[in-house]
Amino acid sequence: MSEPIVSGSAAGPAAVAVRVSGVRKAFTALQVLRGVDLEVQRGTILALLGSNGAGKTTLIRILATLTRPDSGSARVAGFDVVEQAAEVRRSISLTGQFAAVDEILSGRENLVLVARLRHLKGPGAIADELLARFALIEAGARRVGTYSGGMRRRLDIAMSLIGDPAVVLLDEPTTGLDPEARIEVWGAVRALAASGTTVLLTTQYLDEAQQLADRIAILHEGRIIVQGTLAELQQLLPPARVEYVEKQPTLEDVFFAVVGTRNEEHR
Repeated sequence: MSEPIVSGSAAGPAAVAVRVSGVRKAFTALQVLRGVDLEVQRGTILALLGSNGAGKTTLIRILATLTRPDSGSARVAGFDVVEQAAEVRRSISLTGQFAAVDEILSGRENLVLVARLRHLKGPGAIADELLARFALIEAGARRVGTYSGGMRRRLDIAMSLIGDPAVVLLDEPTTGLDPEARIEVWGAVRALAASGTTVLLTTQYLDEAQQLADRIAILHEGRIIVQGTLAELQQLLPPARVEYVEKQPTLEDVFFAVVGTRNEEHR
């Protein structure tokens, strides 16, 4: 399959929240990113899908100004991640693979603390609004150490929204969670999209990308090898064959078709 990139964006700069062009990054002799091109439209969710070691976290760190690219360029909310790093940091929120919450404090106290650190007016009101938004009101006065995994991740995402960032970067937010907790986090991510927040979500879970994303990009061996809507990606495979019922190709079918490998458990 040659040049399997689907539906390149023709949107103007004002419509693009994240734009990555030709980004490369190596650590000593290891080439992690090999010329990544990617766009995320404002107010949408893009899922960056890839196996462990594909380069997802490295790209997120570059967008968050934590790592400098070796070459290429990246802009977030209109700001260059190298030349305008401070402006980028003011425009984003980053949630990593593990919840960055204080287990001794209550959920509400965690939110109030972050609001105060950001020098925002009315930190208590901000905390209460976010507790309501993420269905944590009843647990707001409890120590976070008593929360379930899903509740901690929801609180973590709520904390990331303090200050109304233009772009939220979620790096594998459901890693290590059980199925019920994953569904809780999915609901929180959908709430972000409903509010108009731009979300770049990295994941290795195919069903997560399929459930949440407006667009999907597959990162493999340091390159984006395909991107588009789920319907566009499904068109990369032969049309559904009608027997008794019509079965459309799943995102899992697309992923292994373009990557070219499949684990034994999927055979």
